[in-house]
Amino acid sequence: MLRNYSNSRTLGDNIRLGTLTAFTAGTINIASLLIFLSFTSNVTGHYAIFAAEISQGNWAQVAVVAGWIFLFFFGGFVANLSVINFNKKSKYFAHALPIVLEILCLLAVGLYGQFYYEKTLAETEALVALMLFATGLQNGLTASISNFSVKTTHLTGTTTDLGILASMFTQKKFRKSPELMGKAKLLLSIMTAYVLGAIFSGLTYYSLEFRVFYVISVCLLVVIGYDFYKINVRHFQTEYRYYKIYHKPTFIAFLYYKIHNKDEKRTVSRPNTNAKLAFSDK
Repeated sequence: MLRNYSNSRTLGDNIRLGTLTAFTAGTINIASLLIFLSFTSNVTGHYAIFAAEISQGNWAQVAVVAGWIFLFFFGGFVANLSVINFNKKSKYFAHALPIVLEILCLLAVGLYGQFYYEKTLAETEALVALMLFATGLQNGLTASISNFSVKTTHLTGTTTDLGILASMFTQKKFRKSPELMGKAKLLLSIMTAYVLGAIFSGLTYYSLEFRVFYVISVCLLVVIGYDFYKINVRHFQTEYRYYKIYHKPTFIAFLYYKIHNKDEKRTVSRPNTNAKLAFSDK
């Protein structure tokens, strides 16, 4: 989900990434609405509040809302900064770092809310700010590594694009386009996952309360853990193939034989040392 970048990503990569991150975004948004009476997975409404507070001259609230908008922006900035600076060294690290930062932010909200939250205005504004930074990280990362194909923290653009695609599918030539059909599947998976996440949050909040943020963190751990597992399994298989071809013992090959209870001596076939290549000297 995270290790592939931009045009090298497949539809399956984007669907897996979009589904899991959209589920967490929907969960975050409803949890913040129920706890803080504020949406935190997007800033569309905050721009309207920002303009309204300016018109009324409430400059203290103008500064607060401007800070919220900036933190969402800054989250996207940090996410893409990680991708473009660390991508050459390690794609996995570059793409996983923003998710790790998001998990830390959500854990901080959950822990503070569970043990210290006294429902003051200052606390609420600070926790909303932290959540907006977290969702900005997520949205910036998914958009950056998918070449802007995946945006999971809000559904405005998703709904618009689906409306456009639905109108195009009224003509047969567009229904036969694999690219358009793939895009429709991606958008529908994001929309469905977001709604399911919101429903899950609404149903479980009254029993979990701030602990819902721990559940969200686990979902995000699945995102980074999946790729960590795939990368290491691929490395395991590569080391084993190297051993089978060149008959050079490696620690990974040793583990393979131990796990599968195979006799290393019986499975190794020695190359014929008397054989000569077609182009070698006779």
